[in-house]
Amino acid sequence: MSAEFDLVVIGAGSGGVRAARMAASHGAKVAIIEERFFGGTCVNVGCVPKKLFAYGAGFPGEFELAASYGYRVADWSFDWATLRDNKTREIERLNGIYRKLLDGAGVQIFEGHGRVESSGTVSVDGGTVLQARHILIATGGKPYVPDFPGREQVRISDDLFYLERLPKRVAVVGGGYIASEFASILNGLGVAVTQLYRRELFLRGFDKDVREFVAEGMRHAGVDLRFNTDVTAIEEQGGEKVLRLTDDSELRVDEVFYATGRVPRLDRLFADGMAVRTNERGAIEVNDRFETSVANVYALGDVIDRLQLTPVALAEGMWLAAFLFGEQKPEGPVVYSDVPTAVFCHPNIGTVGLTEEQALARYGTVRVYRSEFRPLRYTLSDIQERTLMKLIVDDSSDKVVGLHMAGEEAAEITQGFAVAIRMGATKADFDATVGIHPSSAEEFVTLRQGETVTAAPRN
Repeated sequence: MSAEFDLVVIGAGSGGVRAARMAASHGAKVAIIEERFFGGTCVNVGCVPKKLFAYGAGFPGEFELAASYGYRVADWSFDWATLRDNKTREIERLNGIYRKLLDGAGVQIFEGHGRVESSGTVSVDGGTVLQARHILIATGGKPYVPDFPGREQVRISDDLFYLERLPKRVAVVGGGYIASEFASILNGLGVAVTQLYRRELFLRGFDKDVREFVAEGMRHAGVDLRFNTDVTAIEEQGGEKVLRLTDDSELRVDEVFYATGRVPRLDRLFADGMAVRTNERGAIEVNDRFETSVANVYALGDVIDRLQLTPVALAEGMWLAAFLFGEQKPEGPVVYSDVPTAVFCHPNIGTVGLTEEQALARYGTVRVYRSEFRPLRYTLSDIQERTLMKLIVDDSSDKVVGLHMAGEEAAEITQGFAVAIRMGATKADFDATVGIHPSSAEEFVTLRQGETVTAAPRN
């Protein structure tokens, strides 16, 4: 069986679906191939179920806070199966929506494993052959677990969303945002959590003040954080997982979750002699037009390892569809600077622009405005919840080049300010903006006492 298409997309995640739908809206004949689930990692085993679980993990704190407002909620209980199964029903609903969106756009769906046979042909499960003017690889990423004795004892991030029962004691290994989010979620759901990270401080790449503040907040919430610690081996003993650690100690838990990074999903994707060029991390190399080293073959999303964020993949998909099939071509490439992002650990993180360290390296001298406070809604209780807000300003131009927050509603607040950062707002613009009182967000427009910091001279 053979069919001809203007575009064949392999992978029905966020970027692949957006590219397919937009290409079809420009009049292209499009096919999409998916072997696992529609919506990709984000919808199925990533941001959407993760955020639902994060909401669920927050309720014990809300119940505690409610008592200080006069509500009697001492008899509450939690049922893991209810949260898990309600989440699964919502994910199944979203799967159906993605399929309907593709059908409605006129995209032809093929379920199975797609493989690039040549620069103009793709096979599905080794049988159906699709002829394509253009091929797009949007297969996303997958969890990476290093090789060590006892590796078979660990679970990956995908597994959390379908656990038969909630364990009492868990080790989370890793220091990125996924590990930190999972540690916070499990801790909030009542699990005794130990998070292990082999370096000095987790959340590498985020502002150092934020990293330190979040570490303090997670410890205060009950997470046992152990930095400069790694696993050398894991054994199963009497239903327990026994972790041998680099300090010669051991840790006994019920489950071990590894969140030690993600790698591009390229398994069996290319016929012999058809593999595209990849970098040292295994990501597909592309230019500003998402062209790979093979003619007519494109790639975007997590598989190219630019910014592994769903909204970024969506933007890339829209750009490529317009570039290939639109009457009006994009004016320039996708811009990856000043992209806001969030981490749904506890406390939450919201950030856009440069960290203090990055700003010093670029500008030499910056002004740093920092505020730490207890949000108003906790003042009737004994709960010692804190929020951190920080602005980084280029001293010579007065432009705000970084905005960082750790605390409640960090993502919601940062999203709004990201528009101002993107438009080049100055500290004077922030100062001239009237705040909404009383709110946490107003703190960003009332920061007045800054510290001038100059980069150390290079040797």
